[in-house]
Amino acid sequence: MEAVLTGAISAALTRLGVDADLSRIGLERPARTDHGDWSTNAALVSAKGVGLAPRELAQQLAAELDGAGLPHLERTEVAGPGFVNMHLAPSWLHELLAAVLNQGAEGYARHDIGTGQTVNLEFVSANPTGPLHAGGGRWGAFGDSLARLFRRCGYDTVTEYYVNDRGTQMELFGRSLAARLAGEPVPDDGYHGEYVTEWANELAVELEADTAVGEAGPLAVLEARGGTAFAASWGRERALRDVAESLAAMNVGFDRWQSEASLVDSGAMDDVIERLRDAGRVYEQDGAVWLATSEFDDAKDRVLRRSDGEPTYFVPDIAYHHAKFGRGDRVIDVLGADHHGYVPRIAAAMQMLGHPAESYEAIVGQNVTLMRDGKVIELSKRTGTMVEVRELIDAVGPDVARFAFLLQSIDSRQTIDIDLLSAQAAENPVFYVQYAHARIASVARRAEADGVAPVPPPGTDLSPLIGDRELALLRALEVLPSVVEIALRERAPHKVTTWVRDLAAAFHGFYHDCPILHSDVSPEVRDARLCLTEGTRVGLAIGLDLLGVDAPEAM
Repeated sequence: MEAVLTGAISAALTRLGVDADLSRIGLERPARTDHGDWSTNAALVSAKGVGLAPRELAQQLAAELDGAGLPHLERTEVAGPGFVNMHLAPSWLHELLAAVLNQGAEGYARHDIGTGQTVNLEFVSANPTGPLHAGGGRWGAFGDSLARLFRRCGYDTVTEYYVNDRGTQMELFGRSLAARLAGEPVPDDGYHGEYVTEWANELAVELEADTAVGEAGPLAVLEARGGTAFAASWGRERALRDVAESLAAMNVGFDRWQSEASLVDSGAMDDVIERLRDAGRVYEQDGAVWLATSEFDDAKDRVLRRSDGEPTYFVPDIAYHHAKFGRGDRVIDVLGADHHGYVPRIAAAMQMLGHPAESYEAIVGQNVTLMRDGKVIELSKRTGTMVEVRELIDAVGPDVARFAFLLQSIDSRQTIDIDLLSAQAAENPVFYVQYAHARIASVARRAEADGVAPVPPPGTDLSPLIGDRELALLRALEVLPSVVEIALRERAPHKVTTWVRDLAAAFHGFYHDCPILHSDVSPEVRDARLCLTEGTRVGLAIGLDLLGVDAPEAM
């Protein structure tokens, strides 16, 4: 309907001799239904060009629209300084519902704006030196839902997890595991969390099972296998397994896990340095090798190789991002709040390597503050003061955890009180939404038990759907395609969260006031309401899938 009205407004302005700038003309749904179903600012933005007062042009435009014979249009009215409000007959919403039923969850609210385009999306990427802390669950929920939005809008999307498995932190992690294995104190700059002791015990069991060294004991086996280097390698795999399992419990997965160590071993670092050198962006100063990132809006130039010849952490990051462009036309990083300074230097390096500025995007979000026993928990693997994401999931369930993370915009700081979330898990808004879906499934089961088709056939008369509750539910369902598009454009999955809550509220109101299978409901009304119920199920299924949350058949 939006496209029909936009075209009609453009045609009406042309008939009125108005050379309108269509990019400035808006069409929106008024907040109040008594102001109409759609409203346009066309007269406000076009009046000056024809020397008319906005209200005068609005009145002329309204008369043109009223006389154009538009489908579903009942009347127009001029409001305020020159808005034109359009009131439509309920038939436009009945037509919408028919389309929802025809397209189903697979087709409705699906866009093709990304057809032929590829996106590479990296998120979470916590160091493999321990379990994923609960705050990391926010990045998992956000990144995965954003990927689902990209895919629903037609983009070929690859999700990645970058494994920072080289450098000092891995050496310290290996030394910490080896120390716990030997029953010795962890180095002061090592990892002191309780999980280190637990994992060291697991490592001991594995080493003791090595019959090739007889009864030498786990410490001797560890030394035979490479000492702390082996402990670090074993710990890396143990950490990644824990992270993957924890995120999978939240319905988060990755298409690719990229090891930094393997990237370095491939020679990719030397390759990008040479490419940058050939591009004339590299220079030497004070014995170090520098990259002139300040030429591309970075605050200062960055060191690639120190005076001792060792590459900085920046080099593998450049190599990794350059490689990601082989897996996506657009490369997107989802980063924590402490990475603001990281973005300009990576963006600069990518442009130096020939990638358009608009092809790299960084979403810098705000971190999560976790509270327990009324106190803020400092998240640190080193000190062990952390709450694992699997602890949060065990306490409240994966759907509650994921929904909680997606209630707010990623650029707003979020505080999660674990005790409060656990105590109120049963009242969490996700259950209100899931209950709507379960209620619909219950209606379908009752209909089948009564010998009634839970989904009436195509062509069922929908004209009985004219009550306030029915129209409110139809309007809520109608906005989903726009919500999906806006949520993707603004990188805002929380807008889907808001929408499913609104749809669920509209359905619960409809269910309460509009009996469906009662004996005193005529077959015509019953079937129309069953169609509306099924359309709502389609909408809920789409929304919950985008959020990565279960759509239960019963609760």
